[in-house]
Amino acid sequence: MMSYDILRQAMEEGKGIVRLAPNWVPRSFCRPGRRIRLHPNDYYALGLKRGGIDERWFSSTTPADNGPDTPENEGLSFVVTDDGKKALLTDLVELYKGEAVGEDIWEKYHRWPMYSKFFDNLGPLPHHIHHRDGHASLVGLSGKPEMYFFPAQYNNYPGEYAFTFFGVTPGTPKEKMLEILKDFPKGDNEILAYSQGYKLRVDTGWDVPAGILHAPGSLCTYEPQFASDVYAMYQSVLLGDHTVGEELLWANTPKEKLGDYEYLLDVIDWEANVDPAFFAHRFMEPVRVAGSEEEGWYEEWICYKSDVAGAKRLTVLPGGEATVRDPGAYGTICVEGFGRIGVHDLESPTLIRFGQLTRDEYFVTASAAKEGVTVKNLSRTQPLVLLKHMANTSEAAYLRK
Repeated sequence: MMSYDILRQAMEEGKGIVRLAPNWVPRSFCRPGRRIRLHPNDYYALGLKRGGIDERWFSSTTPADNGPDTPENEGLSFVVTDDGKKALLTDLVELYKGEAVGEDIWEKYHRWPMYSKFFDNLGPLPHHIHHRDGHASLVGLSGKPEMYFFPAQYNNYPGEYAFTFFGVTPGTPKEKMLEILKDFPKGDNEILAYSQGYKLRVDTGWDVPAGILHAPGSLCTYEPQFASDVYAMYQSVLLGDHTVGEELLWANTPKEKLGDYEYLLDVIDWEANVDPAFFAHRFMEPVRVAGSEEEGWYEEWICYKSDVAGAKRLTVLPGGEATVRDPGAYGTICVEGFGRIGVHDLESPTLIRFGQLTRDEYFVTASAAKEGVTVKNLSRTQPLVLLKHMANTSEAAYLRK
């Protein structure tokens, strides 16, 4: 069957809600935390050269940037029909346009402009940065704001270092940061000595705009973000003397700027990084916006401080049912329980083999979201919990004031 025929079949079967296949992404510079429910024997299913699998991407039309050995379609989500045929979510968006992602989103971006992921590393990541639009455009990419949320269901243990460093300590002169960047090839450039660390707590989150330095800790993290994979690593030596290759310092730097440390300094949004009220401006706790225990369900904004992407958490209590309307399309991942979403079965798996299909991830088109999606919990004892990632965050505008 042609791709578009498969997608039409999936849309008809799901009445505008399409099932997605698990989308695993390795990172050669990371160590798997083993909390994303992949089978223990499969974390190196792509071979040692590619690295361990420590990410699962959701509702993605964004290719992963894993260097010259990256295979075609890595990072891209596939739609799955009831009889197991597959086609790219990218093609569904191209075929259905505004019906799929919302007329406002299509007119603005002509694509699905965000994705989410589980990032699951055993230890901390380097202090790094995602470029703002101006710098990213120099290498043909978009800027990348992102958000964090640490779901309790995927954090049965905290990993090696459940603390994240954000920004630059207020009062740090730019000249010191320039010196730190120049020290990268010499050994430990000690960049974290000029940042601030925060202990991570499950079921809370952080807003991380493009241009903010951040060294993520070792909790398994749900990350809604803009559709880009642009980054550069600014820390040279990590916890346990794990080192970062100098080529990653210059990742996504235009060729004519290679070796220009002033350019690396300019990538940093300085005022946002040295904000003395960083915690107040960037930390997020869930905010309930609909439903109640008495109604058998409730929904919360969990990532709401960005105007380009965000996330909600929908909880349906045992035996409960909810019909929820949203202003635009969203992807969703079931993190606890089992039941139904629209006409589809829905269940959060305990263990997934590499290449195995699941029924925990779906993409809800804009037309279906506006009409209303019914979610039923078929358990008598366990909540049904879904995380919903979306590009349309207009409903959360009042939370950003």
